[in-house]
Amino acid sequence: MIELGKIQTLKLVKFTDFGAYLSDGVNNDDRVLLPMKQVPQGADIGSQIEVFVYRDSKDRLISTVNKPLLTLGQAARLKVNDVTSIGAFLDWGLEKDLFLSFKEQTTRVKQGHSYMFALYVDKSNRLAATMKVYKYLPVGEGYEKDQEVRGTVYEISDKFGAFVAIDDKYQGLIPQKELHSEIAIGDEVSARVTSVREDGKVNLSLNKKSYLRMEDDAEKILKVIREFDGVLPFNDKASPQVIEREFGMSKAAFKRAVGKLYKERLIEIGEKSIKLI
Repeated sequence: MIELGKIQTLKLVKFTDFGAYLSDGVNNDDRVLLPMKQVPQGADIGSQIEVFVYRDSKDRLISTVNKPLLTLGQAARLKVNDVTSIGAFLDWGLEKDLFLSFKEQTTRVKQGHSYMFALYVDKSNRLAATMKVYKYLPVGEGYEKDQEVRGTVYEISDKFGAFVAIDDKYQGLIPQKELHSEIAIGDEVSARVTSVREDGKVNLSLNKKSYLRMEDDAEKILKVIREFDGVLPFNDKASPQVIEREFGMSKAAFKRAVGKLYKERLIEIGEKSIKLI
């Protein structure tokens, strides 16, 4: 059986002026065209050829020896080639761009930007893209606590946090309590594994381990104080909302970093301010 959206090895059964027809070798009436420019040199009747099957601009089944960047049921990071009034078109490595409808977008995509997408067959039996990739991402193996990883943000939930495709392949989550900076769908992030759950799913943090993060936080605080001409108009008793707004960090992290700067005699803490020494 010839399968839409998959890479498969088919048998060459007939030549024409415009290409060659391939079949699965069982039912020669079930055939798909391989355009002449795609036919490998030296191929003949009976040759086995590995191809990807999709639809051309007239919705006819067609095959290609070129490999797409994702196949049916897979997810991958793709670039948006064009955004139109009916949806977007993605570069997936083939001559015909892959279509993404508005209803399958979890955020409005932008031309030239890259996001995570999965490939599925729509109600019209056409291959199409979706940004709802959670069910297409398997659980990874071999990730360990404190391991540094990279990935792409593909969904943001006010309740759960930011969902990340680790290595653009596997499920990962940055819990809401770990989100102290602005991120958006499509962002590539570096993160640290904080835990691996019993089901294999990975929890992440954008923050380094506390003793390493304190160095970065302290530098950030010094930079902001300098921007306030050496006097920060609040101290370490400020509200978490103010600290989050000005520094993008939790109040606990802010107090740790301020304490470090105070011990190093770089600042003095007043009743309503923090000053550089």
